[in-house]
Amino acid sequence: MSNASLYFRQVPGSCAAGEARGKSSPRSNLAISLTLAAMSLGYGVVQLDVTIVNTALNSIGTSLGGGVSELQWVVNSYTIAFAAFILTAGALGDRIGAKRIFMVGFAIFTAASLACALSPNAKVLVAARAMQGFGAAALVPNSLALLNHAYPDEKGRGRAVGIWAAGASLALISGPLIGGALIALVGWRWIFLVNLPIGLAALWLSWRYVMDTKPSPQREVDLPGQIAAIVALGSLAGAIIEGGARGWSDAYVIAGFAGSAVLAVLFVLQERRAAQPMLPLSLFVNRRFALTSLVGLLVNIAFYGLIFVFSLYLQRVNGLSPFATGLAFLPMLGAVLPVNLVAARVAERIGALATIATGAGLAALGCLALLGIEPGTSYLEIGPQFAVIGGGLGLLVPPLTSTLLGSVEKSRSGIAAGVLNSTRQTGSVLGVALFGSLASQAGAFMSGVHAALIISAALLAAAGASLRFGRE
Repeated sequence: MSNASLYFRQVPGSCAAGEARGKSSPRSNLAISLTLAAMSLGYGVVQLDVTIVNTALNSIGTSLGGGVSELQWVVNSYTIAFAAFILTAGALGDRIGAKRIFMVGFAIFTAASLACALSPNAKVLVAARAMQGFGAAALVPNSLALLNHAYPDEKGRGRAVGIWAAGASLALISGPLIGGALIALVGWRWIFLVNLPIGLAALWLSWRYVMDTKPSPQREVDLPGQIAAIVALGSLAGAIIEGGARGWSDAYVIAGFAGSAVLAVLFVLQERRAAQPMLPLSLFVNRRFALTSLVGLLVNIAFYGLIFVFSLYLQRVNGLSPFATGLAFLPMLGAVLPVNLVAARVAERIGALATIATGAGLAALGCLALLGIEPGTSYLEIGPQFAVIGGGLGLLVPPLTSTLLGSVEKSRSGIAAGVLNSTRQTGSVLGVALFGSLASQAGAFMSGVHAALIISAALLAAAGASLRFGRE
């Protein structure tokens, strides 16, 4: 979920510009506030599209045809592009100016949203979703860079980032409900059309009021690493998704796994020799950094994989409408924000690593408590477990991010936070691919759901247990 520290990095020249604005007129104060509004719209629309699509999966499948594997690609094409491109998007913002990349990203995201709404078939929708993901990757790191530029004083910046993060959390929580309502009233295509007025408003605000960061031409872009990352992650996700549809012994599936392994090795070799690598491998020498990154990966495999599977369960198996499905997810997603707010106090009392482990343990127990689920199970029997899973996630994310950022020098906090979110988004890709494949086996949907719950509990328990190696 969202956290105020994600992607924060220092921007050259921001303090001087900020000091000048500190003595500014009410007009410039308004400009700064509208900069915050534009940046909040950027992060909010990204988070909205993470969850709003889940309630539309059954409607999309019915409208465009295709099985579970096609729906997995609808979700994962967005997340793959988001996860793989986000570090490069931040580097591009450093190189030529964050405002330019932010506006280009929003333009791509908005145009891709229109393409999603007009998609005549699943293949076009998957391609448009990938373009949305590229746009989203440009929005998030550069929105924080521009906030850092607009609010040079720590107190003002902290409040601004808090508003930025809170808006995104609200968008994430309300996504399923908004999606369900739009589908019930006007159809699934409107979950994408709703992005158009948001995008146009944010683009105008950015063009009119946002002050750009100082370009750093010496900042290089690791293009070979970027290409290897996208193709490796795409090949791995594709092999897992198609493994459920074609069978795990299929030649294309085996080739996908082999190709992803080769590309992963090439990616590591490229990052080792690159002068300015997309992913600095030296960060992982730090044991605490490596472990918290691993926890982020494992937690997101479980959480987002389960959201995908349960969206299909609630609609295809239990026959809930998209709007009712949105309501059904409220306890899970709604528990995240309030628990986020108390997580810091819990961490102060029992320690950050113990808080992360407790959150992971709670989420694992919630998964195990759902193992009795069957077709027609009453929502009253699964709603409380949803809330426990969401609460566990809400408890662990703030101290997880704080611990990771505290494990590196402040000068590297931006890239460190970018790595954390990239690994978490990679976990989302793998969770949807794996759990969707388990559930797509012919006549074995519920067996796949039960397997997904067991795997999720095991991953969450492993995430919590691994943290004992992070203690000094």
